[in-house]
Amino acid sequence: MTPSHALRRAALLIVRGIALIAVVTAVCYRIHLNSASTALLFLVAVVLQSLDGGFWEAAVVSVFATASLDWFFIDPPFSFSVSHPLDIVTLVCLLIASLVVTRIQSRSRAQAHDARLQRENMERFYRVGRELFALAPLAPLGPAFLRSFQSGFELEAVCLFDPATMELHQVGTSQGDLASKTRDAYISGRNAAYGELGIAVRCLRERETILGAIGFEGLRHAELTAPALAGLAASALERSRIVRSASAASANAQAEMLRSAILDALAHEFKTPLATIVTAAGGLRATGPMSADQAELTEMIESEASRLGDLTSRLLRLARLDKEDVQPRLEPSDAAELARRSVRRYSKLWPDRRITFRGEAENAEVRVDPELMNLAISQLLENACKYSRPDARVSIELSAADDAAVIAVWNDGDPIPPEERSRVFERFYRGTDARRIAAGSGLGLYVARKIALAHGGDLALVDTGGDGVAFRLTLPVSKSEAHVAE
Repeated sequence: MTPSHALRRAALLIVRGIALIAVVTAVCYRIHLNSASTALLFLVAVVLQSLDGGFWEAAVVSVFATASLDWFFIDPPFSFSVSHPLDIVTLVCLLIASLVVTRIQSRSRAQAHDARLQRENMERFYRVGRELFALAPLAPLGPAFLRSFQSGFELEAVCLFDPATMELHQVGTSQGDLASKTRDAYISGRNAAYGELGIAVRCLRERETILGAIGFEGLRHAELTAPALAGLAASALERSRIVRSASAASANAQAEMLRSAILDALAHEFKTPLATIVTAAGGLRATGPMSADQAELTEMIESEASRLGDLTSRLLRLARLDKEDVQPRLEPSDAAELARRSVRRYSKLWPDRRITFRGEAENAEVRVDPELMNLAISQLLENACKYSRPDARVSIELSAADDAAVIAVWNDGDPIPPEERSRVFERFYRGTDARRIAAGSGLGLYVARKIALAHGGDLALVDTGGDGVAFRLTLPVSKSEAHVAE
């Protein structure tokens, strides 16, 4: 209700009340009722007036009724002077009783109005909530989400800012630029209200996280209903987010199981033809003398087939370790010798890389599973060679720190981008540059770190300040710190 309309209604109620008092006054004066009986009739008229009017309208009518009683029915008549003390009591009682009854009636009517409004709002909240949670949780946010609010509360416009996509969704026609006000509220992280425009904007929060912002235009009693509507919207958004996360996690788990199974199957399938190729190459040598070119080709076939066999075996072990818990069988081993063995092997496999070893640890004896540790170190060297340029430097360094042996593998080349550093140890994850430079399964670093953790150590990416790429493999030297698995 607008202020001008409310003022006109109050004036009409006052005029009606005064007219009613005037009629009662005329009738009582004509039939010569005494002041006490007239006061009771005036009180009834004031009560009737307060049934649909406010306190101030009824108060004006009460004062007018008291003045009429004094003017027409209290001696001396036609004056506002009172000759008898009991008449003063009558006038005061009429005024007080009228005002008290009016006040009680106004409060009762206001409480009844609030109760009715609350009941209507609860019904609307229930209807809107039912519509929101009936929507498909994986459906994109948009008009269907907002129309529930608009139709449920008869709003002129509703707007939602989704920070996940940085998009604004709006239904209805706004007269006060609701979209920009909703976006501004999210950016500032504070609720906003524009009473002159009938706009209320609330940030959608889940504990300390802001999920977005929603704006309402034309919402009645916004200070009461806007927080509840915002809570309802936040619950629906959080439900959608949880369902999406669960769905994505389930899909990723199934994809990883499938990829692991494929790797295992491919590794097994490669074994037989590679063994046949090596056998056939050996058979060629047994057939008789060969020319130099034939011998060179035969040696190339055997060498490359052996290399493929080695890669296949490593791929098979990676796939198997990915699916199972690592159970190392620990035995005393020389960390320096493990590192040197890998250096010698990869110097032959990658002759165009300058691979060096330096050992500074005095006591490099560790309790490890030699086969698993060879696999972990080999994976680090394989990555260093694979993702560096020809003639690049690759170094492996052994040192001691805090009862631990530290094996650092560094290669010259482009550093890992900052946004990818936290994900290099994830299963099947391969960075943008890694996918471009060479093929791979995305299991190597994941399994290498898994092996390190199973030995009571760790594998971490070292910040080189942009100078190449380095990984640090830490293994405990002290027997008390080693994990013994039988």
